[in-house]
Amino acid sequence: MAHERPLSPHLQVYRPQITSVLSILHRITGVALTAGLFFLMAWLLAGASGEAAYNSFQNFAGHPLVVIGLIGISFALFYHLCAGIRHLLMDGGLFFTIPEIYKSGYTMIVAATILTVAFWAAYIF
Repeated sequence: MAHERPLSPHLQVYRPQITSVLSILHRITGVALTAGLFFLMAWLLAGASGEAAYNSFQNFAGHPLVVIGLIGISFALFYHLCAGIRHLLMDGGLFFTIPEIYKSGYTMIVAATILTVAFWAAYIF
């Protein structure tokens, strides 16, 4: 018996929904936070190794590409935080209708973005 369409949703025909994208992004930000933890450990080790090592690391951390990476890691932190709070609220019985799920997902993205901008604005100014 020949089928003209796939039996399961393949990547070629599957249209990602916000819920699946947010779920995958939650996992990706968890991995990014692990990378950020290694960066933090390297910074602490450089500080413990002496002034020359610390200054060398500070020069490295000031490179524009590294700063962009740090901004990305800080967004990952705030996104992961907001997603965790959203999951706790969902565990408590909130956000179970489709419109609420979508609204809370978009709210989470906006909140993470605002927190990231506020963090870096406070750091710069």
